[in-house]
Amino acid sequence: MDCVTVSPKYQIVIPVKVREALKIRPGDKIQVIQFDGRIELVPLSSPQKLRGFLRGVNPSIDREAEERL
Repeated sequence: MDCVTVSPKYQIVIPVKVREALKIRPGDKIQVIQFDGRIELVPLSSPQKLRGFLRGVNPSIDREAEERL
């Protein structure tokens, strides 16, 4: 587990191992979430990066019959 220090300007540096593992590049967007007393950083993917990530997934879904009111 890596530890970072908050600068006087409230900035942090994401450790190299994390940046490389998540393929974070300069200019990438990261969502900051406050959750249950902690901070979570979630990299946002562009639509271009998401293209094809569901390849091979069966899109058909068994649905229950709608009930009429």
